Order: sequence, then C-alpha cells, then structure tokens
Amino acid sequence: MTKLSTQQESGPSLTVLHMLACLRSSVDLNLSETTFPAQPAPAYPHLSEAAIMAGDSLAPPQLTLDTSCRRSSSTKGGLLTPSSTAGTLASSGGMSSSSTCFDDPDVALRPDPGTEADFAVDNNPYAFSPGQLNKLLNPKSLSALRALGGLRGLEKGLQTDLTSGLSVDEKGATSTVTFEQAVHVSESVIPKKIDHGGNTAGESFAERIRVFDRNALPAKKATPFWKLMWAAYNDMVLIVLTVAAVISLALGLYETLGVDHQEGAPPALDWVEGVAIVVAIVIVVGVGSFNDWQKERAFVKLNAKKEEREIKVIRSGRSAMINVNDVLVGDVIHLEPGDLVPVDGVLIEGHEIRCDESSATGESDALKKTGGEAVMKALNEGHSGHGLDPFIISGAKVLEGMGTFVCTSVGVNSSFGKIMMSVRTEIDTTPLQKKLGKLALAIGYLGTAAAGLLFVILLIRFGASLPGDSRSPEKKASSFMDILIVAITIIVVAVPEGLPLAVTLALAFATKRMLKEKNLVRVLRACETMGNATTICSDKTGTLTTNKMTVVAGTFGSTSFSAADAGKNESIASWARDIPEATKDLLIQSVAINATAFEGEQEGVVTFVGSKTETALLQLAKDHLGLAALGQVRNNEEVIQMMPFDSGKKCMGAVIKLRQGKGYRLLVKGASEILLRYCSSMANFETLQEDDLTASDKDSLRTQIENYAAKSLRTIGLVYRDYEQWPPKTARLTETGSVEFASLLEDLVFLGVVGIQDPVRPGVPEAVRKAQHAGVVVRMVTGDNMTTARAIATECGIFQEGGIVMEGPIFRALSEEQMDATLPKLQVLARSSPEDKRILVTRLKKLGETVAVTGDGTNDAPALKAADVGFSMGISGTEVAKEASSIVLMDDNFASIITALKWGRAVNDAVQKFLQFQITVNITAVLLAFISAVYSPRMESVLNAVQLLWINLIMDTFAALALATDPPTEKILNRRPQGKDKPLITNNMWKMIVGQAIFQLTVTLVLYFAGGSILNYDMSDPDQRLQLNTVIFNTFVWMQIFKLFNNRRLDNNLNIFEGIHRNYFFIGIVILMVGLQVLIIFVGGRAFEIHEDGLDGTQWAISLVLGFFSLPCGVLIRLFPDAWFAAIARIVGYPFVIAYHFLGRMCRAMWSPFGRLFRRLSKNDKQRESEDEEEAPAVVEAPMVRITAAE
Repeated sequence: MTKLSTQQESGPSLTVLHMLACLRSSVDLNLSETTFPAQPAPAYPHLSEAAIMAGDSLAPPQLTLDTSCRRSSSTKGGLLTPSSTAGTLASSGGMSSSSTCFDDPDVALRPDPGTEADFAVDNNPYAFSPGQLNKLLNPKSLSALRALGGLRGLEKGLQTDLTSGLSVDEKGATSTVTFEQAVHVSESVIPKKIDHGGNTAGESFAERIRVFDRNALPAKKATPFWKLMWAAYNDMVLIVLTVAAVISLALGLYETLGVDHQEGAPPALDWVEGVAIVVAIVIVVGVGSFNDWQKERAFVKLNAKKEEREIKVIRSGRSAMINVNDVLVGDVIHLEPGDLVPVDGVLIEGHEIRCDESSATGESDALKKTGGEAVMKALNEGHSGHGLDPFIISGAKVLEGMGTFVCTSVGVNSSFGKIMMSVRTEIDTTPLQKKLGKLALAIGYLGTAAAGLLFVILLIRFGASLPGDSRSPEKKASSFMDILIVAITIIVVAVPEGLPLAVTLALAFATKRMLKEKNLVRVLRACETMGNATTICSDKTGTLTTNKMTVVAGTFGSTSFSAADAGKNESIASWARDIPEATKDLLIQSVAINATAFEGEQEGVVTFVGSKTETALLQLAKDHLGLAALGQVRNNEEVIQMMPFDSGKKCMGAVIKLRQGKGYRLLVKGASEILLRYCSSMANFETLQEDDLTASDKDSLRTQIENYAAKSLRTIGLVYRDYEQWPPKTARLTETGSVEFASLLEDLVFLGVVGIQDPVRPGVPEAVRKAQHAGVVVRMVTGDNMTTARAIATECGIFQEGGIVMEGPIFRALSEEQMDATLPKLQVLARSSPEDKRILVTRLKKLGETVAVTGDGTNDAPALKAADVGFSMGISGTEVAKEASSIVLMDDNFASIITALKWGRAVNDAVQKFLQFQITVNITAVLLAFISAVYSPRMESVLNAVQLLWINLIMDTFAALALATDPPTEKILNRRPQGKDKPLITNNMWKMIVGQAIFQLTVTLVLYFAGGSILNYDMSDPDQRLQLNTVIFNTFVWMQIFKLFNNRRLDNNLNIFEGIHRNYFFIGIVILMVGLQVLIIFVGGRAFEIHEDGLDGTQWAISLVLGFFSLPCGVLIRLFPDAWFAAIARIVGYPFVIAYHFLGRMCRAMWSPFGRLFRRLSKNDKQRESEDEEEAPAVVEAPMVRITAAE
C-alpha cells in the first residue's frame, strides 16, 4: 500500500487540480452575488449557465430509496438492522422528473421514523450526525444539501479540507463545531478548541471513526453450531431411522427391565442396538454439521478477501492509495473512469462526470454530475434544481470524466451499505452441485426401491412365520423392528448425500489454495468451469508482459535515440542535452499535463503511480528532461479541459492556456499510427516551426513505427496544436458546453513518437505451451498495432505457422460465416476494441467453445460477463472489470490462468473420483445386505444397521475429504478438456465401478455362504457364526480402505500412488479410518454386534489380504480393453436402464406424500425463522449452506 507522507508540499500538489483548472477562464458564475454570506470562490468558475442547465434528458426520475433502519436502544455502537422495506426502490415520474428531491428546508433534516438514533451522538465534536448526512441521499435531496450549508458547510462541519483532504496526523477532533457554525460559515465565529491534555497517542482518526463508523459492513453472524446440526438432522430418512431406533430402544429396555429372567441367565442387552443406532446418527449429523461450519467459515473469509481493494484519496495534500475499508467521512476521493464508488458523498469539482447508478438505484441512464458549488450557486439564483445532481452514491460506476468528491457516509450508513445489509443472500449452488444432487436423488431412488422390496419380502416371511412362532410378543415386535431398521438403513446407505458435499469440499479446498497462488475466485462456478476451458483470450499488457514499461527509443523530427544502441541510456542522455528549452517545455507538457498518473510513495521510495505507459513517459521526463515535482509542474499550467482516454480513438488529450496570454494548446498522446492520420503538419524539433507533413514524411514515420513495433515496442505518438481562442470556431460542443474531443482530431501537428519496451513475463511462453499441450487454444487480444502484436505473440508462442493475425475493425466487419471460418485459425486480434473482444467471445461460445477471457478496463466488462470464465486484473484492473469477472488475477500474470486451469480440472477429477468410490460401495453394500437378509432364516442382514451406518460414514464424509483434497499435478494438463456434454460417469469409471463391485460381492458372498466350510467353523454355533460375520464386516471395510487408493486415478495409468506424499489430508484420513476400524473390532463388541473378543491373527490376516486384493484387481480392471467393456455394457446395461426408469417412477409416487409433508414443515420453520429475524434488534444471520440430496 502506498504510504502517506506527513510532510505537506508547498502549495497544493494534487493531480485533480490540473484536470479541473481547465474551466477557469470561461463564463464566471460570480458567487459573490449569492445570498450565502462569505461564500468562497466557486469550484467551477469555468462553467457556463448552459453547462449548468444542460442535461434534462439525463435526469433520473425522483427516487425513493427506503433504507430506513432501526438501531438498538444504545445510541453508541449498535449495529444497524434494515427494516423489512430496506432497499426498496421506487420511481415516481418519468424522465421529466427532477433528479433529486427538493423539499422545504425546514423539514429536510427531519429524522424518518425508526432512524432517530442515527441523529443522536454523544459528545459529537462535528457539526453533523450520521443521520443528518444520510438525508442527503434518502432520497437525493438538494434541500438537505442547502440545510447543511452546501459544500462549504460540509467542509467546516466535518473538519476537513476540500483541497488537501484529511490530515494524516489526525488522532481526534481538534475543535468542536456546532451545526450553526458550520451552516452559517463566518470568519467571526471561532470553533471551540478541544484540549487533549497533550496526549496525541492512540488510533488515527479515532474520534471520526467513533462518530461516523468505519467503511465496512458488520460481519454476518455465524450460524450457531446447533442450528447446523439441526439442519443436518432435518433429513427425512434420518428422522424415520431415529423413530425406528427409539422404538427398538424402548423394546430393548422393556425386555431388559420389564421381563423376568431366569436365575443365572446372562444380562439382557437388547437395548444396546437402539443406543448404538442413536449414537451413529449423532456422529453422522455431527460430522455433517462440522463440515457445513467449516465451509461457512471458508467462504466468509473468501468473500471478505474479494471485497478488498484500494482507493485513491487525498490526505495532507497528497494523493495516495488506501484500503477501501479505511475510507472515512471527510475524505476527499478521486473519481476516474472505471471506478466503483465505495461511499456516499458530494462532488467537489469534476469534468464531464457521468455515473451508472443502476446497481444502487435501478436508474439505467448515465447520470451527469455537477459540482456542489455550481449547484448551490444555481439554487441561490432561483434555479428549480431540475437536472442538478451533485450526489455521488455508493455502488455507482464512473463511466467517464474525472474529479473529486467529499465522503459523507460510510459502511452501514451509506446507501449501498444499507441495501447490502438488506439483501444478504444464501450462497448459490454451482451447476456441478446441482447435477450431483440430481444424480444422488436418482441413486437414492434405486436404493429406496431395493429397501422397499426387501421390506416387503421380509414382511411376508415374518407374517407367514407368525402362526408357528412361540416367542413372546415383545420378541416378535423386536424382530419386526429389526426388519424395519435394516430396510431403512439400506436407504441411508443408498442415498449418497456425500456427492454434493464432495464438490463443496473440493471447491472450498481449491479456492483456498488458488488464493495462495494468486487467483481470487469470486464466483464458485468459475472454478469448476475453468477446468473444461477450450480457449483463452488474453490481454497483452501486464498479463503476457511484465507491465514494467521503459522508454527505449524515440524519433522527433530529424533526431532520434535508442537505448539499445548505446549502453545505459547514454544515447538518450546525449539526445536530451541538445533539446532547446521551448521544445523541452512542450515535451514536459505532453507527458505531465496530459496524464492521470501521480507521485506517491511505495515502500518508502517516491515513484509515479498510475498507468504504466504514463509512468514510463514521466520517468523519461524526470530522468532526462528536467521534470521536477509533478505537482508543481501541473500547478504552473492553467488547464482548461481534460479529455479522458477514448478506447475508440486510442488517445487522450488536455487543453492548457499558454502563458503571457498567447492562446491555447491542445496536447494529445496515443497510438502513433492512428494519431499520424490526424496530422497535417510536423514540428521542427529545434524551432517548433510547423512544416507541411508530406506523403514521404508520413511513409518515413510509418516505417519507423513499424521498425519499433517489430522489436516488440509499444509506440506512443505525441501531437499538439495551438489555437488563438477556446473553444475553437470549428469545434463541436457537448450538451454541457465543453468541446467534443473527436471534433479536434484534425490538422494536428506531429511532434514525435517513442517506443516503450514491455518485456514478456518470465514463464509466460512455458505457460502458453502448457495450455496448448492441454488442448486449450490461446489467443491474444490487444490494442497494439498488428506488427507489435505479432512480435509479442511470436515471442510468447501464441502465434505459430498457419495462424491468422487480424485487426479489430476488419474482424468486426466479417459476416457470421466468414467469422466462423476464420476463428479456428485466428491467433492474434490487434488494434481491437472492447466490443471486438465481446464479439469474439460470444461467437466462440456459439461454436461450442468454453471460453476464458481476461480484461482490465471498464469497457471489458461486457466481454468478461459474456465469457464462461472472466479473469480481471488485480493490479491494473478497474473496479468495474473486477465486479464483472469471475476470478481476479492478483498478480496480473498469465501463468496464474494455467493455475486456475489445473485446479479447475482437479475439482472435476475430485468429484469423479468420489463418484466412482461412492457408487461402488452403494452397489455392494445394498446388494450384500439385501441378499443376506433374504437368505437368512432369522431375516437378518450380515451387515447390521450400526455397521451399515459406519460404512455410510466412510463413504460420505471420510472419502469425500480424502478424494476432494488431491492437489493437481502437471500431468493433469496431459489430456484435452472434457466437452460440455460429456457425462459425469465416463466409460472408464463404469469399468472400475462394475469391476470392483463384482470383486467385492464375490469375496463377501463366498465368505457368507462358504466361509464356514473354508475356515472349518461350525455354523450351528452362534459364537462361531458371529466370528464369521465379524470377519465379513472387517473384510468389507478393508476393501473400501484399499479401494480408496484405487480411486485416486480415473484413467488406465497403473501408478495409483503418484503424488500421495503431497496430500496430507488423504494420508491423515486413511490413518483415521484404519485406527477407528481397529478400535471398533477390539472394543465395538455389543454396539456393532461383532465378536466381543475381536479377531485373532488368522482372521486379521484373512481380512487384510482380501482387502489388499482390491489393488491387483484394480490393475486387471485397468488392463481390460475399454472397447470390450463398452460393447458388453451396451448389451447388458439396457435392461437396467428400463428397470431404473420403472423404479424411479415407483419411488417418486411412494415418496411424494412424505415429501409434501416435509416441505410443508420446512416452509413453516422458515417462516418462523424469518419472523424471529424481523424481531431481532441488530443482527443479520449468515447464510446456511446445506445441500440435501433427497430434496
């Protein structure tokens, strides 16, 4: 961050002054005739009456922005809570309406109902309260501005300075200013000084922060953990299972405590199964809610990070960059095209400022802004206020113009802050999450059908056995509950609620790691989409190049210089020594006045801050042309008008009044070959005499420009023209009375051209090669000329033999058929406008491409929005570009896009790995439980309810954590991107799922049916039967643990351990699973219905060896030809598809009544919660992220 110097310059050294002084010599508004006593000189002495009155067609309708809010009973420190109508936007009237409210001044500052606390601040040393300042924009009110004393009243009441801003040395308020003293500005009234007792220690601006708050919204209140647990538990299947567990527990307790037992009989422990199921449910719910809690924390941190940005303010007379959260009431803030306004305020002065306030007010037109002094002057002269708008509203985007405004409201007191507090919404699910949710529901239908079929079969068997059953009623009821519990547990196992959890964990993990690698993910869906990107349209400057520009060559008249021809800039120094003084002044004017860069400090070193092209030119002027303090040079010139950079004309301009009243000078700089077209004469570099620019002169200059461009240099032309009067007779005027820039671009005088070197970033050619190797086409879209663009693209490896380089105007003129034929070979788009980039992106998408695009300017926003993934620049990008993008490149580096590509593929891979693991366990667990329960004389599954819940925990949570955290390797770029229509479960995945399911079912069924014979167990002995069941359970779990390693790969590569040492999560989770399984076998005993003495060495060896065979089985499956498997699957799979559709319809019909019931209950709960939130005094609850597969 740029540091602020406490030393104030002699005289103002503000960048904005030279921009705005342009209007001083026109019509004088003469504020001395106004009714306000002792008003200072006007900020806009240059504006004509026509300029003030212009703009009726741009006036927005009268806006009613009801952002009234309540504060807690304390008048200090309470958090604002918007009312139910906060943020409501209403429009009264049409375009003829005034842009602001103009009410009776007596009621302009009257508190709205419910906002009285905002008007009362204890020991307020400032003249105004937050509530009074809010009245300026609630709605826009010129009456409130007048009631507060206008711009000068705000300056005095807020104890700031409209020229030099706040003092960096401010700790507390230096004096107490009353409302009357501020509103009636008079030199005879001296504010009361505050004695701090010599104590200057403490936080900077502490008093200002206490009264007006910080520019930050209060953190969302974290969802209580018990609410997350309730949300995780509020699942239909878990609730039904709980009911069954409670009934089982009640029957068990009755059998244990309510029935007489024979003497010497072992104690009845029938209640243990019910307790174990309840404990298992608690663990599942606890783990799920903990994951939700972790996700919520991760996304809160990411959201806080993405809101961080820097704002250009004036403090102690110097421009500096500060964090947006550090902006305070009273700060003087710069406005430039592309800025996203962070706070509310009133315009001090500016030129041609137009704002898009649609995000804050709903008004879609570009609204013209007028300085506060000019507005007050007009009002005092009887103007109705129609069309006058000095208000800068937070959340607005600056479309054009430059200026400064004074901040009046920050944080929750600002207009945008109140709207944001009222519309805090839940985190949206991504497309992949939605797709997985549907898949989970489909799998759940199949599991439900299996469970329903099992229950019907066992119920028929149970009913048929009742006539000959001599057991007590309690025993019979217990047997029925066992049947019900097993059926319900199969549903729990079959419903893969871990699928959406897996993608959420993968996204959370990926976004956190991407942030460390300079990718700030603003939109979660972009992370998964980037993995399948097929083309990248990249900017050049700062992305492919370093954006560290240096002037290394130049041609001015008959003279030229080149740093490459002589070491250490000696040729530049030699050239600069012979420049006449008048020519040197003209050069300094061209680069210092016609610029928006400013002097600042970075890491204690004075440097230029701003556009890298401008800072390169300024550095040349400072090192070789005698440029002293930039602020002093700008103050010495009288600036008449500033023309911001025009992306269509590729140039910018400024008009100054020449000294000694010799006329006016237009200074223009921009793309050299374009400016050359506008020139009809050429300046003699020695005498500045204007000579005709002949055709041969133009050809010679074009050749020189081509030579510079061929060396990968950016060429900037410097041209000018002197006028006797301003505005010129031939110039066209805008509706505000200023000169239209385009009308001046003719008959200009060519001064010279410089070549600026911007080296290719280290690592970019390698990153481009990696992208191309991954099947991603890289295109360069730049505003440079064709020769420079081709040279840079060749150096980066983008332009290759057979590729096409085309200029934007030619590209945009192509028909759709011609464009479609050109795009496959188009590699470089030169001299392109933002509209060309948008056309390129939308056309590529229509051709089925998944498009990523980079952009840094305000005009890039349409292309960034149109792309599948938009990358904005964190360093050089405007706030509008960042707002339109999905991912922010914190280092502006193309190599970081490749990082996003790798992590995007890692997210998709993680989900597919988990899917492969989950479905295998689904198939084997459900079929094993079904077959064993139907076969068993006692109608019991070999895997009981508690064991199945433990397996479900392994499937849904542990596997998701293990497989979702695999970081990407370089080899992830060895394959082409997946198409948009490619299924989630690929042919390779189905091969592994079916192969592993066959292996696991074979092993477990052989043990179940023939294990007694193989191991010489007496199956009539309950103890040995229990030992065999324990071995089956242990073997089944170990097969899942070893299968986890198999699922680390999705392809047919045999190295499943690649990169495992880098995934500490995977290693830790495997160790945890192994430890818990060993613990269960040794001490699980009664709870898991396994042998109380555990297993002996032989039994452990059987379990581990059979489990380990999952690995060689995986090798055999990978070696099985894909084509053979596909042919078999087409034949065998068709009956399953028919059965699935039938079962899906049956399950939907069966669950429909229950679904409606639970949705109704859930709706009632949400209504009660919303009523509670409306009654809460000062909190806005954080969103709860919960995806339930069975919804």
